[in-house]
Amino acid sequence: MTEPTTQTVSETAFKSDFLRLMKARGYIHQITHPVELDEAAASGVVTGYIGFDATAPSLHVGHLIQIMLLRRLQQAGHKPIVLMGGGTTKVGDPSFKDTQRPLLTEEKIAENIAGIKGVFEKFLTFGDGPTDAIMLDNDEWLSQLGYLQFLRDYGTHFTINRMLSFDSVKLRLDREQPLTFLEFNYMLMQATDFLELNRRYGCSLQMGGSDQWGNIINGVELTRKVDHKAAFGLTTPLLSTASGQKMGKTVGGAVWLNTDALSPFDYWQYWRNTEDGDVGRFMRLFTDLPLDQIERYEAL
Repeated sequence: MTEPTTQTVSETAFKSDFLRLMKARGYIHQITHPVELDEAAASGVVTGYIGFDATAPSLHVGHLIQIMLLRRLQQAGHKPIVLMGGGTTKVGDPSFKDTQRPLLTEEKIAENIAGIKGVFEKFLTFGDGPTDAIMLDNDEWLSQLGYLQFLRDYGTHFTINRMLSFDSVKLRLDREQPLTFLEFNYMLMQATDFLELNRRYGCSLQMGGSDQWGNIINGVELTRKVDHKAAFGLTTPLLSTASGQKMGKTVGGAVWLNTDALSPFDYWQYWRNTEDGDVGRFMRLFTDLPLDQIERYEAL
């Protein structure tokens, strides 16, 4: 299985408004098939998705760049899908985790999804129009897959050698930390999500953080191999502050997006305390301020 084509973003002159916007604001880390994606985005409406597992009743600031990705997609005239991970949360994403996530009950997962949903309405326009956002839950199809059916339909398209080569898995094994067979199935489930969304909604783009690169690649390759349809992946750089701290982490804990988990004042205070070296970068990523105005602020 060959690695999808990628190229250095700094060397690329994009034609589509979407990728030009993404490049100018600093969202792009890696892209599969960049020329094809650019042509698709320049010639019509691209449907793209990001998945959000329901591991807590609120998302946090670390998720905000993914929400903004969907916002930028819609602003450029394309259609975003918010995919709730009702099915994948039952397994837990092992990517770059030292230990297995605690397994949640179906009731707790449903409760967490209910808490998460409201945030997206602040950033996206939902509806029935061609570029209106929609929200789905992957439990709708993943829970319907029988184990033997799943293995026969999809297991033949993945090799253990290939799966072990991804950093998200390799680092756990290199540290001699256990990786359960349940967790190992996660990347197959996420790849199945992409294939299902492509079949049901014509979705051709999956986006996420750079820690999702391996999972995204699997979905791109599965869709292209099984249905011979165009499929693309795009990742953002993992964010850290100028001092090297992980984005969204503070002494007091995670910076939650829900007001019942963190007060609006404390949320405002987090952004108010942004280090000087991060102000311009964060304005590009997290605001709709024009780029020339941000450049003027940076010069102060």
